[in-house]
Amino acid sequence: MLKEERHQIILRKVLLHNRVLLGDLAEHLNVSVDTVRRDVKELDRGGKLRKVHGGAVSLGYKIFPYDEQEFYLHKKKKAIAKKAVKLIKNNQVLLIGGGTTSLELINEIPSKLRLTVFTPSLPVAWKLMSLPNIEVIFIGGKISRDSQVSVGGSALRFLSDIKADICFLGTGNIDAGFGISEMDWDVVQLKKAMIDASKKTVLLTISEKLNSTQSYKICDISQLDTLVTELSPDSAILKEYRNQKIDIL
Repeated sequence: MLKEERHQIILRKVLLHNRVLLGDLAEHLNVSVDTVRRDVKELDRGGKLRKVHGGAVSLGYKIFPYDEQEFYLHKKKKAIAKKAVKLIKNNQVLLIGGGTTSLELINEIPSKLRLTVFTPSLPVAWKLMSLPNIEVIFIGGKISRDSQVSVGGSALRFLSDIKADICFLGTGNIDAGFGISEMDWDVVQLKKAMIDASKKTVLLTISEKLNSTQSYKICDISQLDTLVTELSPDSAILKEYRNQKIDIL
């Protein structure tokens, strides 16, 4: 495989899952970890991604500045947001996780709605501040440099004291059999706590993430109330998820 082909595959993996490990990339590409490390360093120097210890993260994690038109699969994320926003009612208490799809959801919230929104995400909190009728409450704690969300004991204790009407959650990986999963243990614990802190959990994900897994499980599909993708709810791709008896938008 040519270097240019490897670079395209690496970039797609990083854009899709936000963070990838060198070992996983090497296995997927059937090359050595040293080869992948050199590729990632080159892509980092070219401003295509950010190299971190043991892997790489998407530039989508940066807060300022960002151009929403450059979000990976922006049109699909916007379609998801337009569906999800219909679940939001006036005077609700919401819990919104991090990620570019969550940022798109905020773009769709009507300015007239009065809401209280908790979030552990710095970019999401900043974006929410542009809406005049939303009370924004940031869930503090140790901030993950990779995902720019609060993690650790302080954030978990904070979440144990609330019960939101809806939790809007994103994920790096979702599989009908295994459930939703991530590679970052601290983020997994945060998302578990977010689910527990909500009456209803709505997962927002582009279809490219379907049928993928990572090391650490967050929850079974059955623990979700609603799954929102850019696909039609009756799409054949979603058959296994429909069998889980959850709402699909």
